[in-house]
Amino acid sequence: MTAQNSATRPTTIAVGGRGGRFANRSVSSGTLLASLGVIAFSLTFPGTAWGLESFGPWSLVALRSVLAALTAGAFLLAVRVPLPGRRHWAGLAVVAAGVVVGFPLLTTLALQTSTTSHAAVVVGLLPLTTAVVSSLRTGARPSRRFWGAAVAGAVVVLGFTLTQSGGALSAGDGFLFAALLVCAAGYTEGARLARVMAGWQVVGWALVLCLPLSVAGSVLGLAYEPVHLSAHGLIGLVWVAVGSTFFGLYVWYRGMAEIGPARASQLQLAQPLLTLIWSVALLGEHLTPAAHVAACAVLVCITVTQRAK
Repeated sequence: MTAQNSATRPTTIAVGGRGGRFANRSVSSGTLLASLGVIAFSLTFPGTAWGLESFGPWSLVALRSVLAALTAGAFLLAVRVPLPGRRHWAGLAVVAAGVVVGFPLLTTLALQTSTTSHAAVVVGLLPLTTAVVSSLRTGARPSRRFWGAAVAGAVVVLGFTLTQSGGALSAGDGFLFAALLVCAAGYTEGARLARVMAGWQVVGWALVLCLPLSVAGSVLGLAYEPVHLSAHGLIGLVWVAVGSTFFGLYVWYRGMAEIGPARASQLQLAQPLLTLIWSVALLGEHLTPAAHVAACAVLVCITVTQRAK
């Protein structure tokens, strides 16, 4: 009995050491995946602006969801993924309502009256909103250092983007603030589900769940909104459907599952600045010198939140 117990102890220690290395690799992998999601998301607003050149807001959101659902459905069928358990459907409905329908629709409507730089306020405040919703949903309690850096980063991004847009609130701000809440709820629930199923499956089933509604919305939207096909419009539609909605959400949820919603969400502090860069390159908007100062401040905040426990 004693020999067995003494033989067990070093084995446990050895496994724990390897587990620590594997945990570090998991954090690095999760950070990389979440960062790829941020890059994909940073192109969403410019892609949406391009898409609005050809489609109305309701048509664009519905067609975006249909194309993304068909892409996800093809993957699900190809690998013969079984249907999720009944206990997961409520969570998938939250993801679908918040990320697949709510956020794209609300931000697209906002972009009817707001510039992409002003709409970046949403992304600047989203990390803090996600951290709050995640704490309420999961009971997690990040450190004061984490919250301090998160709030500081959100303030920097908010101040910068408001300065870029002239400091005035637009008529689309109501849509933007509503988008914050629904997207944070979808992110948090999606991260929870990504712990029990693959991240791309969470996204895939949420998209498939919305397919009937998306098809109906596409038919109605195309019937009542004018369509002016252009290269920019089609590229924008394809990107927001496949790049942002499917690929972006896939790597994002997988990354959040590995490093947690609160920590992953802080990587999004860089998203508004990336969006502004794309806006200059793709939409011809002007970027002020203040962007360089804001970028350095945001990177410092991200570094602090990633190291805070």
